[in-house]
Amino acid sequence: MKKRALVSVSDKQGIIEFVSGLIKHDFEVISTGGTYNLLKDAGLNVIGISEVTNFPEIMDGRVKTLHPSIHGGLLGVRSNEEHMRQMNELGIQPIDLVCVNLYPFKETIMKPDVTFEDAIENIDIGGPTMLRSAAKNHEFVSVVVDPTDYEVILAELAENNTVSITTNRRLAAKVFRHTAAYDSLISNYLTEQVGEENPESYTVTYELKQSLRYGENPHQKATFYRAPMPTVSSIAYAEQLHGKELSYNNINDANEALNIVREFSNPAVVAVKHMNPCGVGEGTTIEEAYDRAYTADPVSIFGGIIATNREVDAATAKKMHELFLEIIIAPSFSEEALEILTSKKNLRLLTVDLETKPSFAPKLTTVHGGLLRQDMDTFGLDDATVTVPTKRQPTEEEWENLKLGWKVVKHVKSNAIVLAKDHMTIGVGAGQMNRVGAAKIAIEQAGEKSNGAALASDAFFPMNDTVEAAAKAGITAIIQPGGSIKDEDSIKKADEYGIAMVFTGVRHFKH
Repeated sequence: MKKRALVSVSDKQGIIEFVSGLIKHDFEVISTGGTYNLLKDAGLNVIGISEVTNFPEIMDGRVKTLHPSIHGGLLGVRSNEEHMRQMNELGIQPIDLVCVNLYPFKETIMKPDVTFEDAIENIDIGGPTMLRSAAKNHEFVSVVVDPTDYEVILAELAENNTVSITTNRRLAAKVFRHTAAYDSLISNYLTEQVGEENPESYTVTYELKQSLRYGENPHQKATFYRAPMPTVSSIAYAEQLHGKELSYNNINDANEALNIVREFSNPAVVAVKHMNPCGVGEGTTIEEAYDRAYTADPVSIFGGIIATNREVDAATAKKMHELFLEIIIAPSFSEEALEILTSKKNLRLLTVDLETKPSFAPKLTTVHGGLLRQDMDTFGLDDATVTVPTKRQPTEEEWENLKLGWKVVKHVKSNAIVLAKDHMTIGVGAGQMNRVGAAKIAIEQAGEKSNGAALASDAFFPMNDTVEAAAKAGITAIIQPGGSIKDEDSIKKADEYGIAMVFTGVRHFKH
């Protein structure tokens, strides 16, 4: 009896060559629908699915392979005498190879004008069922879901006239990953459609983007995966124009730089080191913004990651070229800027769409044995209920400093304090165990520049010591969430020194 293969694919890439190879290795090939027509038109001798099932394809092709003649042939255990007896009695012939890939559900829901009905029609039922049947019985059935595996199958058939159990097992595992990812996309789409916020189970899927040399440290293995749906303004979908491969730490820092630079509508430049901003500047041009970001902390920017929200021009590129930088991210680079910056072999240059407003997926954080999920912190000052509890209102200039500080402090590790002045950060206190400690670090970094600056805090003041420290440094305006039982102490201290203090009612913890 000839070996049998069942072939039914949406992705027709390489399928004619693959089936030709199977036929050369004495396979009888069963096929369905569009795949059958394609193979027939190519002059290949294939059998229609209805010839096997003795039942027509019905309901616009919704039902064609869901039949005992197919699944009996896939699931029958060849070493089980009772299985083989039943197959012989019922006239079910074994199927030795399955080549199936699925209806394009992802591609369908990516269309901007997709309807719910179109999405539902592109949920494959028969395909995953055949794949799962074949993968379960992989000791006897080879199953192929990925066109890149066609050559592997044909090579083993050419060498051994069979496919090894090792390969079958590897391909079976790949099938179950594939169907799990496919079902995850469908379940997430339907969950969103019905507005379920806390489903009883939560399944996500990501696609391999690249294997990394190592993780945060050389002894840690790491891999970079990206969401299957293309995501604008995302490091996962950035285009790399030049430089070495991104590392684990590069990816984390670059992601944080993008998160911060998205806060700004005016030309802005953000420098990041170890997941914290070390310098942020705004300007009327990107060159002016870069000058301010550099001036904010000319020491820490060395070896940092830069993100801009405007095209990098030649003048800015020349200044960037003077420094050792790991990455520069921008919406685009002028031809002159590219020529200047690509002279540095290892400097990574990335372009990212910053014009399209992104829709943010939930933030996922793993803990040992579990997963935390929360909304991304996209809350801005325009969303807040702003009050001024002090006697003095901020001046127009102070408001500008307060706004810049507030945009940045939400992206600094808690406890966080940011000092801002003259359209740039001048001091950043990050990740301290107490708030006044973070303030002292920021004030020390700013030095004399702190005179007349604004201070932004990611959370409320539990006591008035931070206001006291700010006043002694010459800071004239403070923005913080408020909400402490000792707010009145901080308000009185601010009034004592003539500081204008703004409450936002919103904290921005970042751990």
